[in-house]
Amino acid sequence: MRQNGETDQGQMITDSSCYVIAEIGINHNGDVDKALEMIQAARSAGCNAVKFQKRTIEVVYSPEELARPRESVFGTTNGEQKRGLEFGKAEYDRVDALCREIGIEWFASPWDEGSTDFLMGYDSPYLKVASAMLTDKAFLEHCARTGRPLLVSTGMSDLDLIRRVVATIDAAGGTIACLYHCTSTYPTKDGEINLRGVQTLAAEFPDLKIGYSGHETGLMPTVAAVALGAVSVERHVTLDRSDWGSDQAASIEMNELADLVSDIRRLEVALGDGTIRVYDDEKPIAEKLRRNQTV
Repeated sequence: MRQNGETDQGQMITDSSCYVIAEIGINHNGDVDKALEMIQAARSAGCNAVKFQKRTIEVVYSPEELARPRESVFGTTNGEQKRGLEFGKAEYDRVDALCREIGIEWFASPWDEGSTDFLMGYDSPYLKVASAMLTDKAFLEHCARTGRPLLVSTGMSDLDLIRRVVATIDAAGGTIACLYHCTSTYPTKDGEINLRGVQTLAAEFPDLKIGYSGHETGLMPTVAAVALGAVSVERHVTLDRSDWGSDQAASIEMNELADLVSDIRRLEVALGDGTIRVYDDEKPIAEKLRRNQTV
């Protein structure tokens, strides 16, 4: 049995090393081979995990929405596109097998109770609660009662709603492994990223680990979130930002993902432990430059 937040490989979302999630989401465009390529690239970039999205199409979308005209490679309606993007058991079996083989975690954001139950068929470390689902009390309670640790994004929310969400999950016996500061615009303008929200959540919920889910252009805000205390970060990723799909433009390509992980790991070393000391490499410089040792 895992402890709260612990993965099969013994990794955890901790305060000591940032847990980096590559959000594949639906950027695979319904192609499982593309998804597997993205998993391999995320592993090579040094990510801890990849994340997908899971929906029961007829539950999440109304018949009117599914019938709405929409041109795509799958057909001429919105429903044809949504069904074409959705992975089922055969695809997730392949995702699960590859992740176990190469040593990277995977999990997904369910958008309905049936999808939650589907994901519980896999021994993934977490369930991710998307920002869009925060106002659905029955859904939150359903996720909480699975017993699986939850990662919770907080886009489109004020602090009062976030308090209610945390209380709802707690009352249902759930565990929040990490609460993510998030702004749900794609891409997010700099003036709406509000990175200090990481510190606000940390002060409001001192018993919870706080992360950052970013949709901005570039890498700097995500790295800065780690400097402000985020113990986990999540970014949408893609093989090609010019590919079709609603999330591609707010995603980073795999070379950028590798740079992001590298910058985060360098930051973790550079942050140090806060103890002011004289380093051994400074001592000969001090002997050379300081004429008087009278203080």
